Amino acid sequence: MKSYFGYIRVSTPRQGRGVSLDEQRAAILLFAAKRGLKIAEWFVETETAARQGRMEFTKMIRGLESGKATGVVIHKIDRGARNMKDWANLGELIDAGIDVQFAHESLDLRSRGGRLAADIQAVVAADYIRNLRDEVLKGFYGRLKQGIYPLPAPVGYLDRGAGIPKEIDPIAAPLVRYAFERYASGDIGLDALRQDLSKRGLKTNRGAPLSINGLAGMLHNPFYTGIIRIEKRCESFQGAHTPLITAALFGRVQEAMAGKHRPKAKSHAFRYRTMISHAGCTRRLTGEIHKGRFVYYRCHGPSCRGIAVPERVIDKAITEKVLRVACTPEDLRDLRDLVEGERTKGAANAANDETSLHVQIGKCNERLEHLTDALLDGAITKEIFDHRNARLLGERRDLQDRLAALGGEAEWLKQYREFELNNNQLLRYETLIDDEKRDLVSSLCSNFALEGRKTVFTLRFPYKEIAETQGYHSGGPRSGDVRTRAQHIFEILISKDYASSADTSPKSLKSTRQPEDESRAT
Repeated sequence: MKSYFGYIRVSTPRQGRGVSLDEQRAAILLFAAKRGLKIAEWFVETETAARQGRMEFTKMIRGLESGKATGVVIHKIDRGARNMKDWANLGELIDAGIDVQFAHESLDLRSRGGRLAADIQAVVAADYIRNLRDEVLKGFYGRLKQGIYPLPAPVGYLDRGAGIPKEIDPIAAPLVRYAFERYASGDIGLDALRQDLSKRGLKTNRGAPLSINGLAGMLHNPFYTGIIRIEKRCESFQGAHTPLITAALFGRVQEAMAGKHRPKAKSHAFRYRTMISHAGCTRRLTGEIHKGRFVYYRCHGPSCRGIAVPERVIDKAITEKVLRVACTPEDLRDLRDLVEGERTKGAANAANDETSLHVQIGKCNERLEHLTDALLDGAITKEIFDHRNARLLGERRDLQDRLAALGGEAEWLKQYREFELNNNQLLRYETLIDDEKRDLVSSLCSNFALEGRKTVFTLRFPYKEIAETQGYHSGGPRSGDVRTRAQHIFEILISKDYASSADTSPKSLKSTRQPEDESRAT
């Protein structure tokens, strides 16, 4: 009895779980039994025949070429070859004397007429698959133009059925948002972030832990900002799903990834570890303990022998400087009243800003429509269209984010809340533990260095300006113009925020803040 291969195929793994493969196998076995053929080995394919280089099909061809079987029995011609390259490979086998049989068609491929009939059927099958691919692409792009992502939902979103936008996953979405915010800080690497997310329970939609490549792909995916990006074709579409993060946050993450930031190692438990640099050589001072209880910070540069400062000296310098920032409870009450008044006034201006943003979004929509018309009219190339379309979609997403942020808290108000929190800690500075003091100093100070035996540091905005208001309690440039310390602090807090929005709001104030100068304490 002659030995033959059996080849059966379905287009997808999902079809492989149905009855199609069983029916093909039964038909081939019946065909072989009638002709006295033995099926020695089966080759089962679950990949579309539109692709060339199918693994099982290639293994079968190699087995036939090496003489492991006399021939092969395939269910139908369109099961064996629906692209012309695969049909050409089968034709070469037939020409080499290998017997190729089709259980569903009674064709004598050794005759001229049978071979011609088979060639025609193969061409028809190839044309069918090309037409089917075109129709699938039409449906695929139809969904994209509706803002619907026709592929499996990325991590943080859930599939809700065909034709329905992806829905935010209430469990995974907060972790995805945390991943973007954490990486945007620039002080953590991909591997450390992946381990952190794994401990917090973030997994793929298939339940597997997130890999390094999967995490990098997630952080590069603009889908989370509301933009659908098809990488293979470099095309972008406005999604109908709810964005998970803002375009601004996504941009900061891309900058962090491009900058190749590395997580900062914490190798010491000293209060000011890795915070103080030596101005002479730019090295960081290392904490040391002498006599079991005295802490010093020393520079170990080759030419910096003997350069050290006691921790108590640093504590004294910091205490004298940063405590000038602290407000009394009375000043803080006055400041709260001023903040509440500004919030009330800001609510009235929000309506004007909302109208302006709606106008800008409308203009952006018009530019997108004109861009599409230019492509259809042949006025611009597809490459130029893709580039400008992606840029305009990003601009519109940014405007939409700004519109959504109008209902949120203003930056100056966040600055005030941070100041109020830090002020509460400053009032009980001596009772704080080391980590609390370290965090507080980090949020208040910058450029922390040692010059000779002097500690040099600069207070950040707005704390430097607030420290300079120490001693302001009353009085003003004009009679009756009472300017308390709370009024000064309030003007400092809002000055930077108004200056940053001066280009979009005609009522914005210009910042009067001067360049920072270094504050020194011995």
